[in-house]
Amino acid sequence: MVTGASKGMGRAIAGALAAQGYDLAICARKREDLEDLADELAKKHPGITVHIQSCDLSSQGEVEELAQWAAHHFPFLDVLVNNAGLYKRFSLLNEDKDVMRESMQVNLFAPHYLSTYFGRIMREAHEGHIFTITSIAARQPVVAAGSYTVTKVALAGLTNVLREELRDYGVKVTEIIPGSTLTSSWEGTEIPQEQFIQAEDVAQAVVASLSMSEGANFDEVVIKTVKNF
Repeated sequence: MVTGASKGMGRAIAGALAAQGYDLAICARKREDLEDLADELAKKHPGITVHIQSCDLSSQGEVEELAQWAAHHFPFLDVLVNNAGLYKRFSLLNEDKDVMRESMQVNLFAPHYLSTYFGRIMREAHEGHIFTITSIAARQPVVAAGSYTVTKVALAGLTNVLREELRDYGVKVTEIIPGSTLTSSWEGTEIPQEQFIQAEDVAQAVVASLSMSEGANFDEVVIKTVKNF
């Protein structure tokens, strides 16, 4: 399952997994975007099955329904990619009072619920792989995106705890830590596109992690731009 699959990194990850032969459960806010992606993947990879579900991760109720929906289609979900994220460019002192609450729900509470829900199943099966897509902001605070930074730091902590808790059960947990990635967050920039990390680079990090031998794991993968900007 890939959350936030209709655009950017999520779309690239879904495409890369489909190319590897994975059946998919994908979610995003807009069902029509998911339908377009499912049609595209079905044409490129006719041997796979793609299930779609619109979901607003800022609603805990919808997150719980998403987990149940995915478990219905995949009694054992072997890969979970917590990709969806909310990015709002405000400093902590200047943001609206609801920004932190909403950011925590989307960036932390939703992946926490999904990871623990499916993590218990993976623990029982002694296999599975959980990915969290955090951000370089979890290592280098971005003051201009205060709540985003705080939630990504918290998500990194969640990932570290999950990894240690599941390690002895053979379940792998990987944190993908991208820097400036060419997504809609950079619309209007004058920086040349080729200087950004591409969404496909993040997708390939997921695929590379899944290709490791049974006894090996990428605990974390940091992806930075070659040039600073």
